[in-house]
Amino acid sequence: MTETDLYGLAHLKTIGFTPFLYHSDQAFFNVRSGIPIIDALSQSSDLLYLAKSFAEDAAFIKDTDRHAWAAHYLTVMGKALLDDVIQTLMPRSVRANAESEDMPDRR
Repeated sequence: MTETDLYGLAHLKTIGFTPFLYHSDQAFFNVRSGIPIIDALSQSSDLLYLAKSFAEDAAFIKDTDRHAWAAHYLTVMGKALLDDVIQTLMPRSVRANAESEDMPDRR
């Protein structure tokens, strides 16, 4: 990757496409648009590190499931950030095709 490419990537921001935490088929939350992808990746790394720690605790602490649920929610949030960064990095034409495939057929 050239220095110019790195500079271009450093200024990319999330598109706010990725929903997470659902009830039935409705998302409670979405990743916000306009977050620099380097910040989104850093936050995702922090969330996934905490999820890993909670998952380890859940494996050893048998009297409660609160560590497992904390790990679950942190993992969902971290994955949503990563998915949104991936969507940001995809060319618009590829992203438009993927979005149209996700839309239900309304015929």
